[in-house]
Amino acid sequence: MDLGVKMQGAEPVSTMKVSESEGKLEGLATAVTPNKNSSSSSCGGGISSSSSSSSRGGSAKGWQYSDHMENVYGYLMKYTNLVTGWQYRFFVLNNEAGLLEYFVNEQSRNQKPRGTLQLAGAVISPSDEDSHTFTVNAASGEQYKLRATDAKERQHWVSRLQICTQHHTEAIGKMMSHAEGQQRDLIRRIECLPASGHLSSLDQDLLMLKATSMATMNCLNDCFHILQLQHASHQKGSLPSGTTIEWLEPKIPLSNHYKNGADQPFATEQSKPVAVAEEQCVAESGLLAREPEEINADDEVEDTCDNKEDDLGAVEEQRSVILHLLSQLKLGMDLTRVVLPTFILEKRSLLEMYADFMSHPDLFIAITNGATAEDRMIRFVEYYLTSFHEGRKGAIAKKPYNPIIGETFHCSWRMPKSEIASSVISSSSTQAITNHAPVSEEALSQVGSDCYTVRFVAEQVSHHPPVSGFYAECAERKMCVNAHVWTKSKFLGMSIGVTMVGEGVLSLLEHGEEYTFSLPCAYARSILTVPWVELGGKVSVNCVKTGYSASITFHTKPFYGGKLHRVTGEVKHNITNTVVCRVQGEWNSVLEFTYSNGETKYVDLTKLSVTKKRVRPLEKQDPFESRRLWKNVTDSLRESEIDKATEHKRTLEERQRTEERHRTETGTPWKTKYFIKEGDGWVYHKPLWKIIPTTQPAE
Repeated sequence: MDLGVKMQGAEPVSTMKVSESEGKLEGLATAVTPNKNSSSSSCGGGISSSSSSSSRGGSAKGWQYSDHMENVYGYLMKYTNLVTGWQYRFFVLNNEAGLLEYFVNEQSRNQKPRGTLQLAGAVISPSDEDSHTFTVNAASGEQYKLRATDAKERQHWVSRLQICTQHHTEAIGKMMSHAEGQQRDLIRRIECLPASGHLSSLDQDLLMLKATSMATMNCLNDCFHILQLQHASHQKGSLPSGTTIEWLEPKIPLSNHYKNGADQPFATEQSKPVAVAEEQCVAESGLLAREPEEINADDEVEDTCDNKEDDLGAVEEQRSVILHLLSQLKLGMDLTRVVLPTFILEKRSLLEMYADFMSHPDLFIAITNGATAEDRMIRFVEYYLTSFHEGRKGAIAKKPYNPIIGETFHCSWRMPKSEIASSVISSSSTQAITNHAPVSEEALSQVGSDCYTVRFVAEQVSHHPPVSGFYAECAERKMCVNAHVWTKSKFLGMSIGVTMVGEGVLSLLEHGEEYTFSLPCAYARSILTVPWVELGGKVSVNCVKTGYSASITFHTKPFYGGKLHRVTGEVKHNITNTVVCRVQGEWNSVLEFTYSNGETKYVDLTKLSVTKKRVRPLEKQDPFESRRLWKNVTDSLRESEIDKATEHKRTLEERQRTEERHRTETGTPWKTKYFIKEGDGWVYHKPLWKIIPTTQPAE
């Protein structure tokens, strides 16, 4: 069969031969060289085509072309850049490989291509500007802007490119389906193995294979889904501004129990014997008063509890459980409703972890002592960056208890006044409080003492979504901080990411200033070996009244090289766009602050003194206070009795589910104890700004 194509403004194209029996090109045509004398277009060129069909002859070998798939080659104009503009290049459409390649000219065709685009997932778009131009947008993001001699030649290239693109894109889907079938067969074969023996279903290498194969298929599926969305969006027009592509959620329920071989869904829990004390707590929980409780400071004593998390034994022993868990999680899956195995838990609640961020009360109190707005913003940034180190317990990444709805945590710190950095007269705060009667008698009685007191209260105000509210104040210094945080955790393959959604507001009532701040994301890395924590993302601190702001970036470690736990930031005066302080270093090691006057200060966090918090003994705590609520779980973890800890934990979670069902059935809304919902946030019911009038300093 002979095929010939002659393009306007080009020399005749020589004839090509195609074998009908094999569907393959037997002879290649001599490519067209653009006719430089043609007046029809400055972009003159020509194309040659070779088409084949397996349906016209006998059995075809290897690749099967459709009736309209052609290998096309010829000269096109390619837009390079603003300097060189449009240039002639020799293009080859390789249907079998699904590639669009180009060369400097036809003579260099046997050499390595100057450029190559994968057409699977690509979008071919004729331009609206004229009838000659079109673009090839590869799934990788690379783009070729091309120009043919005329509309007919453009249509020929566009149609052949679109056919090739569709064919190879569909081929990916078929390969994905085939791979999924093989992966399912692999999982089935592993799970059909006996539970014991030389080769068992619990073999760690097989569990590792099961986990990694599942994670790989999930990742490929999500990537293919994004590719399809991108392809569809280009065909229908660009996505609206602000649109994001979300990961797909799993379509099947996951396993609930992470002892290998179990099949129960997450919604089901097997009831087990529980301690008498917990049964009584379950019966009484619905009757507990939800009215705010005034904590007597005299009941609090210095904390002697030391729950270090430096033991890797449990993680190593339970590695097979982790593998079984990973094999059933989907990349990007929200872990909010996933019941994680008990052995990965810290021996404290998330509410207490927030309290541990306040372990440097001297730096917190010193913020309001700044003589200028600039000084106060810099002091806040110094305090903010030093708070995360103590919030983590040990090097290993373990997860604090998920607070039960209605759970609370109370504590306080006492700080000698002589240890607070000051740049204003020490009597200013005393004078301010004395002049305003609404301060409580307890706060007034402490004004003349040698210590400042910082009080802290946290409450789990919502279960779905999981939202915590916490509040801290130093009444003597007329300062308080109120925050609400929604923790969103996602499975990221071999790590877990936690986004801290929400914000905090620090109020300095002496100065009439409010500092709004956000929190970084946290990541548990290397969860199959020795898990560790890093922080990541950009956070901001802003004071509208003074015009000062801070931008802080927590850098995650790059794949190759780079330092761990790196943080950088700067404090800026927005009105003048002047940077007044820069900071760099590691958030868990040494921080370097460089000020606008050229001075530099180093802060070694490992040597900063930590003030122990003061808490009430368990017998004086409310049944829903964190330490009393989780006592049995904590004691069991401390004794490495994982099964016992799991049993106690399950009891608490089942009680929460039972009470939630009861509230749903009766239409009874949950009533919080210390925090009130205002807009999208939660505010402490009795903040200082409602008790102490805000002072407006003289200009």
